[in-house]
Order: sequence, then C-alpha cells, then structure tokens
Amino acid sequence: MPADLWNFAKRVYACPGAEEACLQLQASGADVCLLLTALWLEQRQVACSGTRSKALQSIAGPWQDAVVKPLRQMRQSWRTKAQQDEQLRLLREQVKILELQAEKALLTRLEQCSQSWPASKAGSWLITLAGAAGRDNRAALDTLRSAAAAV
Repeated sequence: MPADLWNFAKRVYACPGAEEACLQLQASGADVCLLLTALWLEQRQVACSGTRSKALQSIAGPWQDAVVKPLRQMRQSWRTKAQQDEQLRLLREQVKILELQAEKALLTRLEQCSQSWPASKAGSWLITLAGAAGRDNRAALDTLRSAAAAV
C-alpha cells in the first residue's frame, strides 16, 4: 500500500470497477475524496471517531463547494458543445486537469489532517464518510473496499 494518500487514491481508482463505483456514489451525494481517504484510513487501521470524521468533513466540504464542484460543473456543462468545437474541447481538457489538481490538493489537506492519527484498530470510515450515499449504494462500497484491498 502506498504510504501517501494521493498515490493510494490513484491506485484504488484505477482498479476494475472502482471508477464506476466512485461516480455512482458521487451522483448520490458522496464526496469521492472523502471515500478514498476513508479507504486509506481503514487500510492504515486508524480508529474512526465522530471528532475525526467531522475534522475531515470540515476540510472537504468547503473545498469541494468553492473549488472542485465549480470546476466539475463547468467541465460537464461544456461536454456536448465541446464535441463540435475544438477550442472548447481543449479548454474543457484544461478544466479537467484543474479539477484533478484541486482534488489532489484536497487529498493532501485530508492527509495532513489525519497524518498524526495512530494506527490502533480498523475503523468504519467508509460507511461513516459515505453517509446516505453509502447506505443506498452498498455494492459500490463493496467494490471500493475490494479495490483498496488489491492495492
């Protein structure tokens, strides 16, 4: 398992079915960066607590709302027009790169927040941080857990 969250997240996301599971959970309202952080914390056997969960959510929520979501919305709104407009297609690709950089920055912040939390026992991070989206998409969570186990 990669020691840093970014490389762990990239490897999990590349596993068969993981991207689809993440997008399904995201469509249901889950924060994919928090889900990947949850898997990383579970792999590191860091105990889950309400205080820790809230600390991660207080970092992720504002960053998602102010940075990631606006970039994603712009990119998605250009999808159809970019198929007929080469310049818009190129701009859309640049926005996609910015969106990925914003997610990387968020994962770095989440890692920094949780870095000092010691390993003690396995926690239920994924269920906790997936929230309602996880309750409605258990199969997607199972796919992510399998992907993390393969990393």
